[in-house]
Amino acid sequence: MIIRIVKLIIDREKVDEFQLFFEKTKPSIGNFIGCSHVELLKETKKGNVYFTYSHWKNEEMLQNYRNSIFFEGIWKNTKTYLSGKPEAWSLNKIDL
Repeated sequence: MIIRIVKLIIDREKVDEFQLFFEKTKPSIGNFIGCSHVELLKETKKGNVYFTYSHWKNEEMLQNYRNSIFFEGIWKNTKTYLSGKPEAWSLNKIDL
């Protein structure tokens, strides 16, 4: 399983609008082939720093999503809310 975390710094004036946008797109992301979980997290001290947190069956399915027309549209819209450079990590879960 791949865990994908993306840090997004949102324009403070667009925070509410961004949350509505994510709420509308979340079901479609979660239904994308290979995705088993997606959620939005908000940093506790800064009201405009968000993280998307998603689980993917494998790297190939994550890349299929990232290369899809669907993602292209979501990312195009997401960029309109940003006030900082996004950061992303793909992680393997380690079961000890």
